[in-house]
Amino acid sequence: MALFAVTYAYAENSETGRDEHRPKHLDFLQGLFDSGRLVISGPTDATGDTPGALLIIRGESAEDVDTTMSSDPFAQRGYVERTMKSWDPKFGADRLADKN
Repeated sequence: MALFAVTYAYAENSETGRDEHRPKHLDFLQGLFDSGRLVISGPTDATGDTPGALLIIRGESAEDVDTTMSSDPFAQRGYVERTMKSWDPKFGADRLADKN
């Protein structure tokens, strides 16, 4: 499987909704992690102009990852704007290698 860097930018005025749906969002991410698809994730620049998150996801294709991430409760409710790029790490890749 290939690696993809997925970035989330939180939508304006979505904080209350994100707080309400965070448990479902975290359950979704935990399922991806448990299945080996989510490599690592976490929030970015919570104090900056565009708070959001970075997620490194394994997938068969960009379309596969896009479909998967569309199931995130945050995405379903419009709380995030998502970008995605394929990612080919050159250093430390042994830590990200697909163990399946």
